[in-house]
Amino acid sequence: MSDRRHSGSGRNPRDQEFGDESTAAEPQGESTEATELDPELEADLGAELETRGDVLASELEAARAEAAEWRDKAARAQADFENTRKRLEARHADALLRASERVIEALFPVLDDLDRAIGHAVSDGSDIAEGIEAVRRKLLDVLGREGCQVIDPLGETFDPARHQAVQMQEDTEVADHTVVDVFQKGYEMHGRVLRPAMVVVSTGGPARE
Repeated sequence: MSDRRHSGSGRNPRDQEFGDESTAAEPQGESTEATELDPELEADLGAELETRGDVLASELEAARAEAAEWRDKAARAQADFENTRKRLEARHADALLRASERVIEALFPVLDDLDRAIGHAVSDGSDIAEGIEAVRRKLLDVLGREGCQVIDPLGETFDPARHQAVQMQEDTEVADHTVVDVFQKGYEMHGRVLRPAMVVVSTGGPARE
């Protein structure tokens, strides 16, 4: 009986052989399936696969570069705007100044007539010289408030930027290139010479140091 129980509980050699073959074959099938990616699954996860860390890092770097480029463009545009604004303001101020200059220049002949009238009145001993001189002073005060000043360089060193020499006169008593007479006064405004003074310049005197 012991032999029968042993044989009954034992396996058929053929069954054991088949069982071993099927068991050994199963891991191979599972390994093959694990290494292959289902095309349909790959298509379904395509959008999610694009959000991988390396892709996000690349897109972030590109966004930072684009932002820096736009910041640089904005800074240049702001600088151009400020430069344009300053140029327009300077042109506007210059246009106003030139408009004032044209009005003042139109008064120069009037001032010249007043100067000649004063000269004649003084030489004739007329009492109107003082009245004409008062009118001239009032007119010059108005021009002075606009920034216009008289160029009357009698006794000064000749300055070709502000004076126009119309005659040379030998004079050994004064330093060379001294203004010894003024034919016509000049005028300047805000550092700009509107009309140079017409003068007589000395020559033959001691040289200036």
